[in-house]
Amino acid sequence: MEPDESIPLSSGALANAGPMAVASLYREHHGWLLNLLRRKLHGHHADALDLVQDTFERLLRQPRWIRPERPRGYLSAIATRLLIDRHRRRELEQAYLQSLALQPEATAPAPESVLQVIEQLAQVCRILDRMPARMNRIFLLARIDGLPYADIAQALNVSVNVVQKDLVQAWQRLYLAFDA
Repeated sequence: MEPDESIPLSSGALANAGPMAVASLYREHHGWLLNLLRRKLHGHHADALDLVQDTFERLLRQPRWIRPERPRGYLSAIATRLLIDRHRRRELEQAYLQSLALQPEATAPAPESVLQVIEQLAQVCRILDRMPARMNRIFLLARIDGLPYADIAQALNVSVNVVQKDLVQAWQRLYLAFDA
């Protein structure tokens, strides 16, 4: 089949590209464009094939198309722009991967550390269970709930002095248990 003659070869002649016109250009210039891109890509045949296909796809997506006087120059310009875009995209990807590599790794505690913390928490619970009820309650209100001494004293109907003494004794029990 001869090149599509319904589209004039002079520059500036507007016509719908249509699949037939692009197919004609494809048949005429595919091999040449592939060899050109393979040289630019230093022999990377698969990348060159991708860029050739992207070039002709770009032609197919144009709503209006000008059949150029020099189709090879036109195809070369499109392919070169696509090659530059691909290169920029790869540079961005590389920069992103390098920045990810510089990020500190997520630090999860070692299983041994987790086990040790669980054992220590279990020991704290056992010590708290052995404390007198009021001392236990004062310790939990102060350390877990974060209440001020005056609020604890009011809630338990005791003096602030009693709250302080019970907390000191609770801490002493915990310290002695872990020091042993």
